[in-house]
Amino acid sequence: MDYDLAAIYGVETRTLNQAVKRNMERFPQDFMFKLTEEEWFALVQKISMSSQIVITYPEKRPKKATPYAFTEHGAVMLASVLRSPSAVQMSVMVTRAFIAMRQALSSMLSYDLKIEQLSRKVDQLNAHVEGILHDQNDINQSQSQFNSELALQIEIINDALDQLREKKTEPDNPIGFKVQRQE
Repeated sequence: MDYDLAAIYGVETRTLNQAVKRNMERFPQDFMFKLTEEEWFALVQKISMSSQIVITYPEKRPKKATPYAFTEHGAVMLASVLRSPSAVQMSVMVTRAFIAMRQALSSMLSYDLKIEQLSRKVDQLNAHVEGILHDQNDINQSQSQFNSELALQIEIINDALDQLREKKTEPDNPIGFKVQRQE
């Protein structure tokens, strides 16, 4: 409410409202609106029944003069319109906050770019590893086939050697002249 913001910024409500009227182009509907008489009356009744909320100077306001209600954007805009030390300090703090937010956002974008680059490198590395594993699988299959063929050839050689080692039971026919001995 205008009277609460006036107290926060250290100015009179009348001064705050004059600054708003001089700078209406800075306060679109999503920054500020004026309460209707019914809304103002309902608010005063509700607040007077509640001990938790205190209205600053409602009795000093003329009955027909309803207050302005400000959104957080409007409250920040007020800091740039008013000239009190509190308003100037608030305006400086808001400016610093926006600069800090922009720097943080820039850093986050930089991190997002780095994360994207790392993600691409991981994808490339994953594709490379999959290629190596595929090649290794092909090599293993080829080696397995080679080992099977080699085992078959070794078995054939062993069979041939076994046949050569077997002794023949039939005597060999001697070559040459047969000498008969006399007895």
